[in-house]
Amino acid sequence: MTDPTIGNLRVNGATLHFVVRGQGPLLLLIPGGAGGAASLDGIADDLAAEYTVATYDPRGMSGSTLDDPGAEQSVAEHADDALRILELLSPDEPAKVFGSSSGGITALRLLTAHPERIERLVAHEPPVVEVLPDAPQHRALIARVQETLRGQGLMPAMAEFAAGLKKSGDTGGDTTPDPKPEISLPPQAAARAERTMANLPYFVERIVPSFMSYTPDVDRLEELSNRLVLACGQDSHGELPYRPAAFLAQRLNTELLHFPGGHTGLTTHPAEFAELLKKALRA
Repeated sequence: MTDPTIGNLRVNGATLHFVVRGQGPLLLLIPGGAGGAASLDGIADDLAAEYTVATYDPRGMSGSTLDDPGAEQSVAEHADDALRILELLSPDEPAKVFGSSSGGITALRLLTAHPERIERLVAHEPPVVEVLPDAPQHRALIARVQETLRGQGLMPAMAEFAAGLKKSGDTGGDTTPDPKPEISLPPQAAARAERTMANLPYFVERIVPSFMSYTPDVDRLEELSNRLVLACGQDSHGELPYRPAAFLAQRLNTELLHFPGGHTGLTTHPAEFAELLKKALRA
């Protein structure tokens, strides 16, 4: 395995910060949430034993800067960013792609818009809630989160968002979380947590509403289902991020793959997650 290589790529309206490690066919990992490329460190090294693994910070997060910090965000533009990385690192061959959460939404758009660039895609809990029968309920959640963000600030908005992602009836009428013991993080993990917190305002204000209002081209996904693996966390049953992938797998008549852990299984169970991802990419 080669040492990681760090690079920057100019794209429309932004400069993308990316990391490449390993050697072999290209595997692009698209992060979700506010963690950026660092959130994938736990699985990237294992995967680099078989692949040239590329990770990057989505535009506006961590090391990927926007020309206009106030620019609106769209799934289409984020998918075009991923395309530019594929064209840079694998210009002549289609690549394998993994996307989780909002990164899974980016990956679904990339597949439907540029299927010739993707050999196989594993999309883990992409919250494309517009495909669900109760989509209006989730639009209302997003509106409440934005209203709370404007009126009360970031942490109340995050609490509203987290409550909306839980299983139905999870709270039992009590929305007060159980106290958690203080955890002492190693320096590298503490630095990642600090970057994640710094990315949160941008994520909640501009990524959440634009990405969760995105409707994928389901007919096109059906045509491409032989190269698409829809996946969920085995501990996520009933939670909102689980449901769209399960709904799409049923609609496309494909198997729903279950990874260890919940929505953040790639950080809580990295070794097991990476091993199952390798198998899914080989199939």
